[in-house]
Amino acid sequence: MAQINNHINYVEFKAKDLQEIKSFYQNCFNWQFEDYGPKYTAFSNSGLDGGFEKSDEEAINGALVVLYHEQLESVRETIITNQGVISKEIFSFPGGRRFQFIDPAGNELAVWSDQ
Repeated sequence: MAQINNHINYVEFKAKDLQEIKSFYQNCFNWQFEDYGPKYTAFSNSGLDGGFEKSDEEAINGALVVLYHEQLESVRETIITNQGVISKEIFSFPGGRRFQFIDPAGNELAVWSDQ
């Protein structure tokens, strides 16, 4: 499937126990999982792809919505110009790069690119 700029592309959750969370969603909803090391698992067969990050932090907002944009640096600057705050600078991961930001209402989202 082609990635489209500015569209919601992925959703990410936190989980303290990845095996437990994978078992739950596989048994309840037949989601499929692919592990990316010991601290991350991606899910599919759910209507919208996403993943779980292993974290001991309490889940406050519950989900991290991830947008796609092929020009990561450009959209980062646009977010800053429009009063968004970068909460996690651009970093690489298997398959691409991304950053996270806080919108003016206090919601945290991310933007990723495969470029």
